[in-house]
Amino acid sequence: MHHDAIIIGGSFAGLSAALYIARARRSVRIIDTGLPRNRFATHSHGLFAQDGGEPGRILATARSQVAMYPTASFSDGEAVSAARLAEGFSVVLGTGEVLESARLVLAFGISDDLPAMPGLAERWGRSVLHCPYCHGYEFSGQRLGVLHASPMSVHQAMLIAEWGPTTLYLNGAALPDDESLAQLRKRGVAIEPAPVAALHGEGVRLSAVELIDGRTSGVDALYLGPRTHLNSGIAQQLGCELDEAPAGPVVRTDAQQMTTVPGVFAAGDITRGAHTTTWASADGVTAGVAVHRSLVF
Repeated sequence: MHHDAIIIGGSFAGLSAALYIARARRSVRIIDTGLPRNRFATHSHGLFAQDGGEPGRILATARSQVAMYPTASFSDGEAVSAARLAEGFSVVLGTGEVLESARLVLAFGISDDLPAMPGLAERWGRSVLHCPYCHGYEFSGQRLGVLHASPMSVHQAMLIAEWGPTTLYLNGAALPDDESLAQLRKRGVAIEPAPVAALHGEGVRLSAVELIDGRTSGVDALYLGPRTHLNSGIAQQLGCELDEAPAGPVVRTDAQQMTTVPGVFAAGDITRGAHTTTWASADGVTAGVAVHRSLVF
């Protein structure tokens, strides 16, 4: 079936793009696995008029609103491949169904590569966190920690200290350079060099970091910036150029969210080194408007 646009990914970026394309009365198909990156979090913060909302509920509401437009349709599942045609693009679904469109929007998101540390994965999005702007306020003034995951962890520790007393757990990594150490001291950040053995706490709450030497350190929230990877190889299949952000690869786009392949747009976490639902939605709006204007002009 041929559409004006196909959107691969139906979370904050993809649905925002779909809404604007549908409102322009163009046919749009949204392909979605139903596995958004923030599904581990119970609340989403910092999103205009939705602060503190449950991410799944927000997405369900947005999806139902997009579905009200007669030119919008959904495919639940995975887009496994895509290719350029003489005019437009084809997308193959996991079911074997083949869709065609004049434009593509890539919004399939990224996944976090979490350290294999006992007690960490089950607390991800609850008391083990990534973004202080998304989850810092709720832990204000409590015992905060940053788990070293990359050279950027030093910068992260300096930032987290805005929300409360912070310890940088080096987890066996080398001490920062003298200038960084001076800045950490100025920010009041304590440094724990020993490797971390496990995280402990009741349920998804965090109360202590266990160190390899048997000591424990009290902490209520632990932040880290893990490496990330793209959820799909379709951008590379199409020939879209990638850039290396501090946490992992991102799809290169211009100011209108178009990739280096004409007719292919991208939005959301796959295009940014920094990730929030607000930016994802805003980029989706930009991509949606740009898709429509490219069809018109």
